[in-house]
Amino acid sequence: MGGRGALSGLTALAGIVRSLRIYHGDRDHLAGLERLYRAHVGPGDLVFDVGAHVGDRVRVCRRLGARVVAVEPQPRLARLLRTMFAFDRGVSVVAAAVADAPGVIALRVNRSNPTVSTACASFVDAAAASPEWEGERWDETVEVQATTLDRLIAEHGRPAFVKIDVEGLEDRVLAGLSEPVRCLSFEFTILQRDVALRALARCEVLGYRRFGLSLGESHVMSHDGPISAAGIADQIRSLPVEANSGDVYCYL
Repeated sequence: MGGRGALSGLTALAGIVRSLRIYHGDRDHLAGLERLYRAHVGPGDLVFDVGAHVGDRVRVCRRLGARVVAVEPQPRLARLLRTMFAFDRGVSVVAAAVADAPGVIALRVNRSNPTVSTACASFVDAAAASPEWEGERWDETVEVQATTLDRLIAEHGRPAFVKIDVEGLEDRVLAGLSEPVRCLSFEFTILQRDVALRALARCEVLGYRRFGLSLGESHVMSHDGPISAAGIADQIRSLPVEANSGDVYCYL
């Protein structure tokens, strides 16, 4: 038992180191992210980073002068974030998942690739049936506390920008928001276009009327200016499987 536990710990550590190298070790990634976020985040703004992972978005938003609430359900990563930003009063770390209701939620952790850990069982099922996700394993399950965007707003204030990256739970996260913020983004995957379309529909209900889309980690918009929800929906439906993922930006 002890040997298996030690091996599991080493696998998780290797996965975290891999994420740190990808998201903090690439200067072009950080510079591109800063150029993209500069249009949405400014000095004195409050940002919610929902699914903060290893904190590259936190780092960029702090560089732009914003305060950040970093929300991360994976216990190992929440501890990492608290260590990384221990002396930064502009960063608050919340160790929780975000969903449509508070409570306890089962988080499926991919120790080798923690960026795709998820609380959405259908995401894991869809990945298992997709050749593009061959080799991914969600090999640990932990129960974590869940909160809502409305509760986070009540506790920390109304943000100017919310980034949502929760691997298949985006529609449920948005269901826990009763009033729009100035701007938000949510990740989508080609693996679950239906989730993306439900999230987009929820954003329309909240009052968002202008939208943009950025593919993968390109950090550039696919259109010169904001387009309609219908245009975004058409683009999501038509993207090839190889596109894999992207982020939809929503503006009032």
